[in-house]
Order: sequence, then structure tokens, then C-alpha cells
Amino acid sequence: MAEENVFERFSSNGKSKSKKGGKIQPPKNIGKIILAIVAVIAVVILISQSTYTIREQEQAVLVTFGKAEAVTEAGLHFKIPFIQQVKKVNTTIQGFSIGYSTDSNESNSDESLMITSDYNFVNVDFFVEYRVSDPVKALYASEEPVEILKKVSQSCIRNVIGSYTVDSVLTTGKNEIQAQIKENIVAKLEERDLGIQLVNITIQDAEPPTEEVMQAFKAVETAKQESETAVNNANKYRNEQIPAAEAEADRIIQEAEADKTERINEASAEIARFNALYEEYIKYPEVTKERMFYETMEDVLPELTVIIESGNGQTQTIVPLNPLFGTVTSNINAQNGEG
Repeated sequence: MAEENVFERFSSNGKSKSKKGGKIQPPKNIGKIILAIVAVIAVVILISQSTYTIREQEQAVLVTFGKAEAVTEAGLHFKIPFIQQVKKVNTTIQGFSIGYSTDSNESNSDESLMITSDYNFVNVDFFVEYRVSDPVKALYASEEPVEILKKVSQSCIRNVIGSYTVDSVLTTGKNEIQAQIKENIVAKLEERDLGIQLVNITIQDAEPPTEEVMQAFKAVETAKQESETAVNNANKYRNEQIPAAEAEADRIIQEAEADKTERINEASAEIARFNALYEEYIKYPEVTKERMFYETMEDVLPELTVIIESGNGQTQTIVPLNPLFGTVTSNINAQNGEG
């Protein structure tokens, strides 16, 4: 009955049906329908196999009879179906870790544990960034270029870390170490020509393998920072004090120069006074002697006190000479006028 219903639908569309030997025969044009369906499917497959699309962050490799050719322009492209094959390559910056897992963030001591030039052990974690520079070479120059890059990176890392002291690895030498490792990796990649390019390699973490050693190195780092702070403060104090000291030295020198000039002027005045006095002495020696004597007494006597004792030594009378000084001066001036 099911077969009869099917053929009845065909005959209702204008198709004939026939019975032979009591059995229902299929219409003669059923083969054409099947061929049409197959043709449509084949056309769809051919169209889908004739085009491919490259996104902005991709490049493609078009292989024709075993010959590979890079296709770098983004957009819709055509190819010969079943003859040409397309392999797409991601050209964005990618990366992998060395010494730890990016998923679980757990340390991998087989990769991170290294020995330094002063025979100390240290755990160092790195992150390597790379990109595909030549898609053809990245696909066909080697089977696993990224794995080769990782092995090359590990080798260069151990060689460079082994040439530095543990103190440099943990503290002050990280930037220099990173630069040296990157230079070595780039040189080795150029030798191998894998079609991938190193973008950057950075030290994520560096620490001693045990907690005790880690604390010791932290103490050393703290001491170094305190030392640098003390040196900076000392330099600051020196820079502040040196100008003040130079100014004080200039002031002392200027005062000394002024005192020197004053003393020279005083000495010159004394010389002139002595020469003038000497000329007067040559003219009037006796008068000049008396004048010099009285002038000397004039300077000395006001500072003296005369003590007069009685004859029996019991009574003492202190007579200052200051009141008498005016009389003595008058007599001296009178005598000088007479002279």
C-alpha cells in the first residue's frame, strides 16, 4: 500500500503509472530527477571548493601539485577545486610560558630550576612571545616550529643565566639578562629559518628554590635599598653643604683680604708718621724726646693707680692719677708751645 501511495502521487502530477504482472512500476523519468539532485549537490560542492576567505589576522598557503605559495591579502580568494589546497596560518602574536603553567599557574621545576655562575640554584620563569613571519616556512620548514622555538629558548636561557651571579638574576641584572637572551634566540632562529619571529621574552619571576634562601635574599635586597637610600641622602646633603661651605670660604677670604688691606694701610700710616717724627727729631732732638716722653706718659698714666703709704706702714692712701692728668697735660702743652 505504501508503494502504491507513492506512485499515485507521481501519477497525480501528470506522471503515468503502469502495472505489469500485478506490480506497480516506477515512472521512467525518476532517473532524471535523481541526476538533477546530484548535479545540484555537485555544483554546490564545486562552488564551496572554489573559494576561501582570509581574515585580517591570517595568512594562507595555497598548495598546487605540491608547490606552496603564500597568500597574504585578506578577503575572498578563488582556487581550483580538488587540485589546489589551502592551509591557513594565524599571524597574531602568540606566546608560551617556560617554568610554569599558564593554565594553573603552577611552577615547573624541570624548566625553571637553573644554576648561576656562582654555583647557586634559582627558579626563573619566562614568557615567550612570537609570531609567524613566513607562513610557508612555518608550515613546511619543520614539523613543530613552536616546539623548536621553545627548546632554543630554554637553551639560551640556561646559557645566559649560567653566566650571571644569583644576585644579578634576582635583583639588578634582569633587564640585561632579558636583552642577552633575546639576542641569542634571534640569532639561532635566523640560522634555522623556521618562519617564526621572536617578539619578546620577559622574566616573570625569579626566586631562590627554598624559603630560607628566599628570605635571605629579600634581606639582602632590603639592605641594598637602604644602602642606596643612605647614599642618595649623603649625596643630597653634600650637594646642599658644598655651596654653603664655598660661600663661607669666600666670605673668610674676603674678610682676610680686607684685614690685609687695613693692616697694610695702618703700617703705611705708621711709617709716614715715623718718618715725619724723625724729620722733626733731626731738627729739634731734645724737644722731640720730651714730646715723645709726655705722649707716652699720656697713654700710660691714666691706666695706673698710685698708692702712698705712711711712714710707719700702717695707713695707706690710694690716690688715682686721673684728676692730675689734666694738669700734667696742660704743662706739657705749655712747654711744647714754648719750645
